[in-house]
Amino acid sequence: MTPDPTMEAIGRAVEAGRAGDTAAAREELLRLWSTTADPLHRCTLAHYLADLHDDPAEALTWDIRALDAADILTEQRVQEHHADLHIAGFYPSLHLNLADNYRRLGSFKAATEHITEAQKHAPNLPHTPYGDLIRGAIQEVTEAIAVRDRTRRASG
Repeated sequence: MTPDPTMEAIGRAVEAGRAGDTAAAREELLRLWSTTADPLHRCTLAHYLADLHDDPAEALTWDIRALDAADILTEQRVQEHHADLHIAGFYPSLHLNLADNYRRLGSFKAATEHITEAQKHAPNLPHTPYGDLIRGAIQEVTEAIAVRDRTRRASG
């Protein structure tokens, strides 16, 4: 595996966002978005750009873009980036995020469709703390959909 400058730049921007500089993170991720057509880059960029929006409609736009990019991403491209990654492992989180945004918008039918997809793909998650985190979030969003709760999740 060779270094991927775009993925490294994404990582730096994400860290800036997590450190509180969301404006700079968003600006850098948008700049990178405009420079790449690589589905892995676009999936990753859109996934993280969604996280930088408090408005569920804006986040939904980016989460749809992330899913669209994943749908054209190949296993070979994912493996080129990291041998332990598999495209199937992306789908639980991608559908979870869509379900959560639709839920926050009050579109419970769409939320249910995507949480069902997240549940269907959950067996593809690794048995790691990350996998446990996503499985727990799937359960949390499932419960919120059931009671028609539109509030932002603390862990969201």
